[in-house]
Amino acid sequence: MRISTTEVTRAGLRARLARVDVLVTDPPHRTWAAIRGLLDDAGLLPAVHSRASAVFARLAEAEARVHGVSADEVHFHEVGALDAIADVVGVCAALDDLGVTSVSAGPVAVGSGHTRGAHGRLPVPVPAVAELARGWRISAGSGSQPGELATPTGMALIRALAATCEDLPPMTLDLVGVGAGGRDRPDRANVVRVLIAAPSATHQEAAVLLEANVDDLDPRLWPGVLTGLLEAGAADAWLVPIIMKKGRPAHTLAVLCAPDQAAGLRRYIFEHTTTLGVRESPRTKVPLSRYFVKAEVLGGEVAVKVGHLDGVIVQAMPEFEDVAALARRLGRPEHAVLREALAAADLILGGRADPVPHPDRSFRH
Repeated sequence: MRISTTEVTRAGLRARLARVDVLVTDPPHRTWAAIRGLLDDAGLLPAVHSRASAVFARLAEAEARVHGVSADEVHFHEVGALDAIADVVGVCAALDDLGVTSVSAGPVAVGSGHTRGAHGRLPVPVPAVAELARGWRISAGSGSQPGELATPTGMALIRALAATCEDLPPMTLDLVGVGAGGRDRPDRANVVRVLIAAPSATHQEAAVLLEANVDDLDPRLWPGVLTGLLEAGAADAWLVPIIMKKGRPAHTLAVLCAPDQAAGLRRYIFEHTTTLGVRESPRTKVPLSRYFVKAEVLGGEVAVKVGHLDGVIVQAMPEFEDVAALARRLGRPEHAVLREALAAADLILGGRADPVPHPDRSFRH
């Protein structure tokens, strides 16, 4: 496989075309399990691996629904070819290189009429695109000639990486990228534009909220489920007591995560709880910038999480796991050690102690 780029025009607009040349005459059709193995063995950076896996997981789920098979049995045909793998991994690597932390996208023009694929003549949008587009705003594309405008690969990238379907949000625009499609259509510029906003002191991050109502799980299993979700990449996970129909007591499991973590965490919920469905909705997080510092407490060390806004410290809270570990080592009650740790944190919050970043617990934005 060889990748090259060149500058082209599309309907008079300048754009950059990335061309993937497959150096074999008949690339093999691959299953999702096979592609997952390729991604695992590729030595990708963790964030790139996570995003690329989420994209192909979305594709596998859509194709599985279309063909009535399990996700691991799906044969990707065109999508599984080397060029599509390069497209997906390339987009995810570009996001990582650019330091992009959140993605949103607008409505998608999917085209109209018919196209030809591995399964013959298909209506536009093709079945996989239609599955992937559920819950997203789409249109045929006004004034366009019949034909396919959105592919399964492109739709899966949007659904796996973008948490929100929205018109252009307010932003301080920093960079503009214009990528070209392979065809130069006379009726529209066949390009994709990417707008990157400069970071601000108080920034927003896209997030996804996964929820499930569960009334028949042994309550002794919940601590392990919550711990497992956090270890699997969730930003937070919690339970809310509810009353369901017929007065049955139950819980709502809520999981907050980055968009590229949603597919894996959704699968975890299905595998480790008794729910038959998971609700999914986009959210926006506004986090404080933060870092960890070490504070001396009773002759030991406790990590303190420090949150700051526009350079001013507004939160300082000791990590309870460190407090509990120190209490065990000293043979002291946890509440007594916590009281001392909170006093040390108050010194940092009040500017009466110099916060030195903890070397093992740095936090970067």
